Amino acid sequence: MTPISPTLRFERSLYREGVTSIVACDEVGRGALAGPVAVGMVVIDATVKRMPAGLRDSKLLPEPVRETLEPLCRTWVLHSAVGMASAAEVDSLGIMRCLGLAGARALALLEEGGAEIRDSTLILDGNYDYLNPALMRPARVVTRIKADRDCASVSAASVIAKVHRDRLMIGHDAEYPGYGWASNKGYSSREHFDAIAELGPSALHRLTWLKDAATLAMPT
Repeated sequence: MTPISPTLRFERSLYREGVTSIVACDEVGRGALAGPVAVGMVVIDATVKRMPAGLRDSKLLPEPVRETLEPLCRTWVLHSAVGMASAAEVDSLGIMRCLGLAGARALALLEEGGAEIRDSTLILDGNYDYLNPALMRPARVVTRIKADRDCASVSAASVIAKVHRDRLMIGHDAEYPGYGWASNKGYSSREHFDAIAELGPSALHRLTWLKDAATLAMPT
């Protein structure tokens, strides 16, 4: 089955409603056993037109294609940023609060980079606004299920966040050898579980996740 191509149709519908600036958001690393959770954000307005050829939700793209698309996505949008929350923060605060924390950090990075986003509308993939509880100043948030599949701006945020986090985990593979993070990026795999059994958890593992994840992933 050919993957659905994202478009700017939903973004254009927001422009017709009077929105002048959009911040599109997507998260990666939510289900990983190790490493941070990351939220990617991009800023677009009505001047941003034709999207990069081949753009898809990052989960639908092979790693080499994501690597090729990532710089094209960054130059296509007006601004981009990735915020993260660490494994230790996930352990202490829980994943939903950390999604908000990572998103708030991404917004701060956008503003530090000169993005004018105070009056922007934010598109969040999914059906739950995890961002506003973490913000000092309320944001205008629109949630949309499958936005990473259907909305080109959210797909771009997804690719940027995925490549950023993957590169981070590849770097940690040399720092914490044996867990296979260059290939599994901290997600569940037989190799990863075998390494945890042999080496124990590392400083980058989400300790509160390991027991339940192992129970679900390992065959009986």
